[in-house]
Amino acid sequence: MSTSNKSKHLTLSERKIIETGISNGSTKAAIAETLGKDKSTICKEIKEHRFVFQRMKLPKECAAYATCRPGSSCSGPEFCPKYKPVVCPRRDRSPGACNGCPKWSTCRFDKIKYDAERAHSNYQSKLVSSREGINISAEELARIAKIVKPLLQQGQSPYQIVKNHPELGMSEKTLYNYIAGRAFAMVGILDIDLRCKVSRKMPKKQIKQYKQREDRSFIVGRTYQDFLDYTTCNGSQGIVEMDTVYNDVSNGPYMQTFKFLDYGFFFSIYHTGKTASDMLSGVNLLDSILGSALFDKYVRVLLTDRGGEFYYADKMEVREDGTLRTKVFYCDPMCSGQKGSLENKHRELRYICPKETDLAELGLTSQEKMNLVTSHINSMPLESLHGKTPWEMLHFFAEDLEQKFQAFGLQKIEKDMVTLQPYLLK
Repeated sequence: MSTSNKSKHLTLSERKIIETGISNGSTKAAIAETLGKDKSTICKEIKEHRFVFQRMKLPKECAAYATCRPGSSCSGPEFCPKYKPVVCPRRDRSPGACNGCPKWSTCRFDKIKYDAERAHSNYQSKLVSSREGINISAEELARIAKIVKPLLQQGQSPYQIVKNHPELGMSEKTLYNYIAGRAFAMVGILDIDLRCKVSRKMPKKQIKQYKQREDRSFIVGRTYQDFLDYTTCNGSQGIVEMDTVYNDVSNGPYMQTFKFLDYGFFFSIYHTGKTASDMLSGVNLLDSILGSALFDKYVRVLLTDRGGEFYYADKMEVREDGTLRTKVFYCDPMCSGQKGSLENKHRELRYICPKETDLAELGLTSQEKMNLVTSHINSMPLESLHGKTPWEMLHFFAEDLEQKFQAFGLQKIEKDMVTLQPYLLK
């Protein structure tokens, strides 16, 4: 193993080693061992900085192109029954780029390249820009100020303003920081306008710049606006919200949660880790529980937040055999309300797994215990379901889905036996 530095930042020489490893056809694990880094570091580096070096001449990237009539127009994956996504082991899996590929000159598909010099230059630019200003455009800042200023003058607190105007898309602390950092000074909003200055950590430096930062590569094409556009064209059925819940960020356990919006049904997977690979394995587990046909039917869309644990969007969307199974979209930053149905369900989860407690010591130690928790939550009548339980909704509208979850170990609980207290796990 190399005596490479253990810092979080890759150097130019280390990036050149990565480029050489890709050209030699080395796996990401082998490159990571050479550099003395974690495999996930190499995976993220290659995926973040690789780029399309040469576009294919075909209208669509389809493995079945050879069977199509010459000159025919490709209708895409949603309309063509013969469509089959191209899965290149070298480009799409490991090492993750086409450098040094012996089929470079004959391959008809997109060629993706990793260049150490370009990657290092882009990284340095992002490193500087990420520390400048605040993550917002001048136009958006002016829109927020127009709402906030008259309400502050009426004596309302930032908490009241944020709660009554969710369209602001920010938390109370963010609004406090913007005001204290003089981000709204150009319209006359100063911290002196606050009804009272509470004891909270404020920014030390005045905010002088504001700009909209670029989305990370795995977010592109999967934003909340893309989600709205997709559901407008394809309908709102089959939407499942996804998140992660935990207390101890370093030791876990971690709960990967899902809510099937059509039925109000809640499901959770027990994890001992919170990596992107763990969350991907959770989606794969849900796929195996339901089976391909039911997963495609009931999990047409996964809506989640921008946490790094949900990095593998492309792998969540496509099975290992290359078949498309779902679409992944991400909420806007600091807008957890965009998947508010699941966030509300977490309140019920917290009755059994309260914050600031050791969940493992409480008794949450296995998937069986996790199934017990979700069984009780799904057996509670809800006003939003007109007094029905999620189990009853599932039984009436999706009995095949109900049977799959029961086979996995979830069960209906008698209504008078439903327990939403921590001692349930004892």
